[in-house]
Amino acid sequence: MRALVFGRAISKSLLTLHLFTQNDILTTIIPTTLFAVVAAPLCSPYRWLHVVWWIWLHLLHFNVANQVIDPAEDGRNKASRPIPAGYINLRDAVYLRWCLVPICLVSSAFYSIQVLSASLAITVLTLWYNEFKAHSHHWFSKNLMTGLGYACFQAGATLIAGRDMSRLEPNALLAVLLSIAMFATTLQAQDFKDQEGDRSIGRRTLPIAHPSPARVSMFIGLPMWSICLTQVWGMDAFCSVAFIFYSGLVGLRFMVCKTTQADRLSCKLYSLWFSVAHLLPGYWRYFHEARMHIS
Repeated sequence: MRALVFGRAISKSLLTLHLFTQNDILTTIIPTTLFAVVAAPLCSPYRWLHVVWWIWLHLLHFNVANQVIDPAEDGRNKASRPIPAGYINLRDAVYLRWCLVPICLVSSAFYSIQVLSASLAITVLTLWYNEFKAHSHHWFSKNLMTGLGYACFQAGATLIAGRDMSRLEPNALLAVLLSIAMFATTLQAQDFKDQEGDRSIGRRTLPIAHPSPARVSMFIGLPMWSICLTQVWGMDAFCSVAFIFYSGLVGLRFMVCKTTQADRLSCKLYSLWFSVAHLLPGYWRYFHEARMHIS
């Protein structure tokens, strides 16, 4: 009987941890893992498990910190999250939030000082974004902070994936810098679907502050970034046209499909574009770098 009760408690705890991060699997875990694997590049097959674990652990840290700030908002806008759904109470969630800080830092220190630095940067940005409410002051600060945080995720994961965990190769560093700019300027793709909840708490995201320009920015920004990336990573004509055409369709959808349900689907299509964009350093390595070594 005790074993059964213990087993149920463990199952509930694991489910609760999963619920804290399940909505970010497509937007963070998969794209960042793909990015690290191709940008490093991956030095051995087993290392990707370390990459996924490190990304998930730090994502859990950020999400718990974010969700304990205003559970009432989640109750209105995202009732399936663990706290409003009753899987964990606020006091225990706050306790978990601060316990995750040393867990993330210590686990990162086992890899290298550089990975620890990425973890420490995520910890500071998480504190700034949530407790100091950088996300609610202005849409620009929200996008900038999120872009920097995402870059720290990518840098740490790429270091873990590579042969030398103490440095990023030049092409990996270029990929991280491009990703910061790309994510910070297209992050509003994730804000369209949350406008009702954001508006109810006074949060001024770009779609709320400037609705029409925000949608135009997606229509123009996605194809422009696609053109830039195809040039940087030397894609052939067929792949370039396909990638740019898809980005144009996604951008057009943000322009013409404006319901909450439509914005949810548009965000998923954007996440697919974002994931493919993160694979492009691998395209360069396979089709260009490998040939240079052969020649």
